[in-house]
Amino acid sequence: MSRGSVREPVPPSLRKGSPLSLPAPTDIVLNADKIDLVRDRRPLLDQVALTVLRGEHWALIGPNGAGKSTLLGILGAYTHPTRGGAEILGRRLGRVDVQELRKLIGQVNPRHPLESARTVREIVLTGVTGTIELVPRWTPTEDDLRRADELIALMGLTARTDARWPNLSQGERGRALIARALMPDPPLLLLDEPATGLDVAARERLLASIDQLRGERPDLTTVLVTHHLEELPTSTSHALLLREGRVLASGPADEVLTTELVSACFDHPITITRHNGRWAATAGPA
Repeated sequence: MSRGSVREPVPPSLRKGSPLSLPAPTDIVLNADKIDLVRDRRPLLDQVALTVLRGEHWALIGPNGAGKSTLLGILGAYTHPTRGGAEILGRRLGRVDVQELRKLIGQVNPRHPLESARTVREIVLTGVTGTIELVPRWTPTEDDLRRADELIALMGLTARTDARWPNLSQGERGRALIARALMPDPPLLLLDEPATGLDVAARERLLASIDQLRGERPDLTTVLVTHHLEELPTSTSHALLLREGRVLASGPADEVLTTELVSACFDHPITITRHNGRWAATAGPA
């Protein structure tokens, strides 16, 4: 599917966008070419196509069970498609050492399985080794410590640098995990429902941090999964709507996140508005 196009089963009256020529390969960070994923004979993804360019900020949106996190798992090199091809940072899944590839991808999972009472700085430093816990007998360099403190400051957590994981709020954990993911300075950042479980204030602090990060790293490419449009940062540039494992629409966010298309995606009348760069969804017709 071309960038900015819509595929069946969306009715013709809801189609948005138009086919565009494929950009130069050097600009492509992610490319999914009609990928399928089947588990226990059940299709989880069906002919999904997606091209993401350097510096773009995509949102994967759809109802529960639509396949958002499943697709993110492929884009993060943790899952292989059953059919179709996926290229990540110029490497094709099935022809690359995924352990090495994952070192180039920042991954943020709010269900981070840390069990020990590590401090924020220690958690961020595990981003150097790509491990959940600190590696025994590993000593961070001065550059590692300086970068960790810079990222902690960027995420607004300087006052909580020595606070331990069990004592962090859900929002503080989310921001600490983003700082951790950025330690190796990855060109690609994947965020799986980063605002899960946050109250309004914590959500707004998190989204402001993401917007600031994107502004300071113009070459950074991000993909964020959510099913709440209110959880989209203002810097979101593109969106993909998934329903039952199929792409309903993809392209520039303002062309995809419309009342018609979002209503079709969730199979319910939903009015979409945007104010000061932020989206809002309200049940019922406009």
